[in-house]
Amino acid sequence: MITADALILFGITGDLARRHLFSALYELTAAGKLNMRVVGVASSALTVDELRGRAREALEAAGTDIDEEVFDRLASNLGYVSGDYRDSSTFDRLASELGDTTCSVAYLAIPPDYFDDVVTGLASVGLNRDGRLVLEKPFGRDTASASELNRIVHTHYPEERVFRIDHFLGKEAVQNLMVFRFANTILEPVWNRHYVSGVQITLAEDFGVEGRGSFYDHVGVVRDVIQNHLLQVLSILAMEPPASGNADALRGERVKVLDAIPALGPDQMVRGQYDGYRGERGVAPDSDTATYAAVRLEVDSWRWAGVPWTIRAGKGLKSTVTEAVVEFGLPPRLLFAASEDQPGPNRLTFRTAPDVEINLSLQAKTPGPDLVSGPVELHLQHDRTRGRDPYDRLLEDALRGDQTLFARQDEVMEAWRVVEGLLEDDKPAFRYDRGSWGPPEADDILGENESWATG
Repeated sequence: MITADALILFGITGDLARRHLFSALYELTAAGKLNMRVVGVASSALTVDELRGRAREALEAAGTDIDEEVFDRLASNLGYVSGDYRDSSTFDRLASELGDTTCSVAYLAIPPDYFDDVVTGLASVGLNRDGRLVLEKPFGRDTASASELNRIVHTHYPEERVFRIDHFLGKEAVQNLMVFRFANTILEPVWNRHYVSGVQITLAEDFGVEGRGSFYDHVGVVRDVIQNHLLQVLSILAMEPPASGNADALRGERVKVLDAIPALGPDQMVRGQYDGYRGERGVAPDSDTATYAAVRLEVDSWRWAGVPWTIRAGKGLKSTVTEAVVEFGLPPRLLFAASEDQPGPNRLTFRTAPDVEINLSLQAKTPGPDLVSGPVELHLQHDRTRGRDPYDRLLEDALRGDQTLFARQDEVMEAWRVVEGLLEDDKPAFRYDRGSWGPPEADDILGENESWATG
């Protein structure tokens, strides 16, 4: 694909722009990769100078050491169109602002309710012609709404020019999972059901909804992080080596993993809600929205059949940690050890937050006269160098037309198919204390002799 010559940011006055997009624009400008018009569109009645002021404030709030020459280049490229997304004149002014642009990237950082209006408006002035469309998650609320969203988008944009952005795939640590999987031949012989006894994926946050109560109360933990972030991590860990390095080969292998997961039902999940959630601003006083979920599933493929995969995610938990733990089968009892000294399992842990770490737990002789084993840890922690923000990386990829780190239509639909039954769970959520590891009932989802790897 050709490199875009303009970027349109719908919702440029919103929270996402303030927290991430202005920083991404600055970093791309500093790297010489954003030498084009950047036009923001929103309903707020701002001048271009006021928008530039907002950009500076956002950068300062993010702790950016602003280089004035770089900021001046960014500011000179910024334009702004104020208007209603449902008013055709808004798009007439946008087209005039962009001039003779031939390949624009339209980023929709707006509620999905407006997608139809914006896509239709862009098409009405020809900006869909050779242009690209970037959509922020959530990609629907369920299978039906996701299908309707695809219908709306594909009315004017073919799939090869649609970029469904989920910042999780742009994280350095998540990409490292793919590199670790396929750049180390020592893993391949044991990366299957013959040696792996189970995999646990955890996304724990020690904070609550933090002012996003009205949003979160209509979403819940399954829609917020399991249907997207954590199924993506699972698919990266479970997928086969892609046939090539192109975007569709890689995304196709992720889809195959999701396709191999039988649809889940409420009996495969334990729901929880932290005490105090109903008192959060924007949350209904009788809300039963889950802020915690533990899910058990299987990937019914030749590589993974029979291996349990457990996903756990929640807010208000004891600590903030995102990790995947691969546990290998127990070895036979050591013939020279006492009968009560059963060696523990080997574990490979990929931790992506708060630090990027890889740990391998092995067994070795413990010091002393007895021949007994104990765990020893091989630990790799990446240097704390400043990595690229996911939005910086993903925006650049969209401008270049590289879809590798974006979700494809069939991937999104398969993920909704997998979790659709979980959305129908009408059993009351179990209560749990803030600062705990979730409701004790979550232990019921584990098999015999299993325990949580974290917590």
